[in-house]
Amino acid sequence: MTKNTQYDLIVVGSGILGTFHALHALRLGKTVLLTEKDQYPVNATVRNFGQAVVSGMSSDWFNYARRSTELYKEIQQEADISVRNNGTVYLSSDDDETQLLHELKERMNAIDYEANLLSVDDCLAKWPSLKREYCKGGLFFPQEVSVEPNKLIYQLLEYAVAKYPKLTYMPSTAVLDCVVIRDRVEITTANKQVFTAEKAIICNGGEFKLLFTDLFRESGIILSKLQMMKTVPMPEVQLEGNILTGLSIRRYESFQECPSYAGISTPEHYKECQKWGIHILFKKAVDGSIIIGDSHEYADVDHTDDLGFGINSHINELMLEAAQEIVSFDVRKIASTWAGFYPQHDSKHIVEYDIDDRIHIRTAIGGKGMTSSAGYAEASIKKIYS
Repeated sequence: MTKNTQYDLIVVGSGILGTFHALHALRLGKTVLLTEKDQYPVNATVRNFGQAVVSGMSSDWFNYARRSTELYKEIQQEADISVRNNGTVYLSSDDDETQLLHELKERMNAIDYEANLLSVDDCLAKWPSLKREYCKGGLFFPQEVSVEPNKLIYQLLEYAVAKYPKLTYMPSTAVLDCVVIRDRVEITTANKQVFTAEKAIICNGGEFKLLFTDLFRESGIILSKLQMMKTVPMPEVQLEGNILTGLSIRRYESFQECPSYAGISTPEHYKECQKWGIHILFKKAVDGSIIIGDSHEYADVDHTDDLGFGINSHINELMLEAAQEIVSFDVRKIASTWAGFYPQHDSKHIVEYDIDDRIHIRTAIGGKGMTSSAGYAEASIKKIYS
């Protein structure tokens, strides 16, 4: 039990978004209490691919993502947080997707962000597990990184606790109340501990039942359920980096800003996958296993339990069939399958609420968390303390 009860800042939620808010406040010299309701982060921050794909972002989020990559690389120089600089590639499978690759390349040239067009032979030489029948070319971003989702946040928290004596980290601490009392914020935990601070930042992820329930009910936030799979270790398979495919090109925000995007049609063989929000990604882990996914199902904040905890075998089968069209190794050598959940908003990149300039809610970052949280949190902290 911590002796100190007063801080400059309390951050509720130690996923990637909350932890980077805490880190940036610590860099300003603030005393920070970081709480986590679970023993350790177990939700969206660890149930993902670990791909930091700056090239997939649009508008301000591209800059947040670009800054996030810089921060990842900086911290990796100090402590191993599992960052690997293997790049990102988008693989096209038809003329429409290839056209979008060329248009994105032009946009990236205009903002001085390195992007290399690859021929079919280039792609097969670099990733020999790809099928020639599928691949029509690629767009490669050599500067982009990946992380290990089952390691990053835990190693980042260890780094933060060791580096910053002004940080107090309290896992297994559910916060049940957060109110402004005069010029302070007061939080109360499930075991009746009370802490105060000048400000609080709530990074609650997909948890909407403990704090500000009425606000979240009216927020328009929806929860997305994603299904993913991981193969047995296949160290012989050469598939390094973030591998994104034609369905990703048709889904990601950066491509939606390209001139031809509005005019492309959906081929018949894509329609069942798009019905389930499937786009095929591959990510090889350090142990040689390969994460394959993913899909998207949605529910509003009052019906999140309706998404269920089960795995829809039809969705997994669709993903495996689509994946096997792209790569030559046996994608059905599956070691594990799981579902991830993250909140998002249909019309906002992130949901922000500021209560009495003391309580700052930052949630529903969608699928951009691993890619953009570090840079976004830096800008968010600057705004909160401006």
